Amino acid sequence: GKITRDLTERRLAETRYRLLVESARDYGIITLDADGIVRSWNAGAEAIKGYTATEIIGQSFRRFYTQPDIDRNHPTFELECAAESGRFEDEGWRVRKDGTRFWANVVITPLRGPAGELIGFSKVTRDLTDRRRAEQQLRESEERFRLMVESVKDYAIIMLDPDGRVVSWNAGAERIKGWTAKEIFGKSFENFYPRED
Repeated sequence: GKITRDLTERRLAETRYRLLVESARDYGIITLDADGIVRSWNAGAEAIKGYTATEIIGQSFRRFYTQPDIDRNHPTFELECAAESGRFEDEGWRVRKDGTRFWANVVITPLRGPAGELIGFSKVTRDLTDRRRAEQQLRESEERFRLMVESVKDYAIIMLDPDGRVVSWNAGAERIKGWTAKEIFGKSFENFYPRED
């Protein structure tokens, strides 16, 4: 009775967990043996990295890294760090089956047997290429805006912090108001008004 019921419930829980991992598409979830050989591969890993499970299981996880990372033995370093500290997280370029690169967030966790012995690793990968591209475009846009504002000479364009202190000062502000940016940064905008005001 009770033992059979407990085993049945355990098998059901394991099946649900396996199905959850296998069907996840936004995360590449794989397991490696202690030497970094791929032992399991979910739908997310296939979607992100381009390999089917039959193509990649039994292969070294090193093939997901760029050549410079392989040359400096970074894949092994990641596994060693995970084994020593219990977790390793990194962001960097990884390589798909077709040779294209993607910006990945990777979390590696050691898997241990009943006696605490290292039996392998779990590796969860997210493709952050779109987010990185958007952040880069935002930085470039902000830089273009900053350069444009700084070069305007016909208008004083000034930014203040919430307390009214100068935090940006363009060429037009210097020409019209007379202070250099170095002289006015951090000072109150009250300096622009006559004392009686």
